Amino acid sequence: MVKTDFILIAGLLVLFSLALTLMAGRIRMPALVVFIGVGMVIGSDGLGWINFDDFELAQEIGVIALALILFEGGLSSGFSTIRPVLVPSLSLATLGTLLTALITGAVATLLLDLSLLEGFLLGSIIASTDAAAVFSVLRGSTLKRKLAATLEGEAGFNDVVAVILVISFITLIENPGGSAWEIVGLFVKGFVFGGLFGVVVGRAGLWLMERANFPSAGLYPVASVAIAAIAFGSAQAVEGSGFLAIYIAGLILAAPSDPALRTIESFHGGLAWIAQVGMFLMFGLLVSSAELPGIAPEGIAIGLAMALVARPVATWISTIGQGFAPGDRLTLGWAGLRGAVPIVLATFPVVEGIENGFDFFNIIFFAVVFSALIQGMTISPVAKWLGSTTEESAIPTPLIQESSIRRLHAETIEFRVRPGDTIVGQRVQDLHITKDALLTLVLRDDRAILPRGDTDIQEGDLLELIVRQEGAVDLRQQIAGWRSKRRKK
Repeated sequence: MVKTDFILIAGLLVLFSLALTLMAGRIRMPALVVFIGVGMVIGSDGLGWINFDDFELAQEIGVIALALILFEGGLSSGFSTIRPVLVPSLSLATLGTLLTALITGAVATLLLDLSLLEGFLLGSIIASTDAAAVFSVLRGSTLKRKLAATLEGEAGFNDVVAVILVISFITLIENPGGSAWEIVGLFVKGFVFGGLFGVVVGRAGLWLMERANFPSAGLYPVASVAIAAIAFGSAQAVEGSGFLAIYIAGLILAAPSDPALRTIESFHGGLAWIAQVGMFLMFGLLVSSAELPGIAPEGIAIGLAMALVARPVATWISTIGQGFAPGDRLTLGWAGLRGAVPIVLATFPVVEGIENGFDFFNIIFFAVVFSALIQGMTISPVAKWLGSTTEESAIPTPLIQESSIRRLHAETIEFRVRPGDTIVGQRVQDLHITKDALLTLVLRDDRAILPRGDTDIQEGDLLELIVRQEGAVDLRQQIAGWRSKRRKK
């Protein structure tokens, strides 16, 4: 029999959390703090409405939620956004995450009287930035778009590094005689198989989505969920990184220009928010508020060590030669928000029965909340002080509201101009865009240009178009022609 009381409470909690999120957004407070706070209030140490202490189930739910959030992050970014900053993003995700883990771990070893392996395990848990926290803060900031894209890419790629580090140090703690080559093997399999299955499944899914003629637009999101699940599951089945695979698949699926396919973005945006709300509420339930005062000094110490020492040093080293100004490198160091990923990873030692596992979870929980509050609420003023902001949104918003577009029976399309495309060097008036479509905006570097007839199209430009449904086929054919010369070379 359906537990109607539970369904009612769940609905009210989600609605209440969303209302609090609107208020928190005005002061740039990350949503995760709100959701976790609600979970703590209704938990066993609060009002006692829900008693939940199943770390294994929490881990499984958290992994699924993170996968959904990463897939949506890939869809909202796309390779066209990540490609120009792929090198610095990967450098931060790999070398930066590793250095953050080791430096934080060394500090934890000294401050908390831990063994070196235990310290590195703690550092590895908190080393990864969080996609959900980063994406939510960037969407309301005026950070330079290059910096915003770099942070997005890092947040999508660095989960695989953090997961492998955590698993490796747990293995070494349980089996002190383990070989370092085993860790190298985990990294190789994680990246190789995760990347391979992400590309293969993503390309196959893209081919399917571009050629399928579903009777209803609502079936495209259904197909995208299947593609995401296959990408994640297939990579995990061969000990690759499912997180990397599902993120890459999302990046690839962001490529279609067919308006009907763009419906998957709004669907997965809502799905990712549901995942965030549910996950953070759940982790709030897991925390014992009675234990937090005693763990506060350790949590604050680790949070400060990570935010003020480990992350800035790791970022500075991993961005050497990447073309960032000193102020931008400092901004990247400060903008590495922690969130759901470290909390999910903090369940691993508990589930595996590692000594001090519960202490690790409480320390990480407190450090994450402390970091999210301090860094999340100060990113914009710090970035402005360092000269790393512009007058425009870090993530552009459409000039026309979605409701107006629906009334026009239209969809928005983005087209990234690549080297060799036929339209490079042409003026807008020479494009002869189909009569049912309109070029509304040209995004170039950190500038938004309102297109005129004599506006030149340059490599790297991002064109935003609106097309009525009856002109979608003609526009799709025209866009294919814009790329035809590049493909023939």
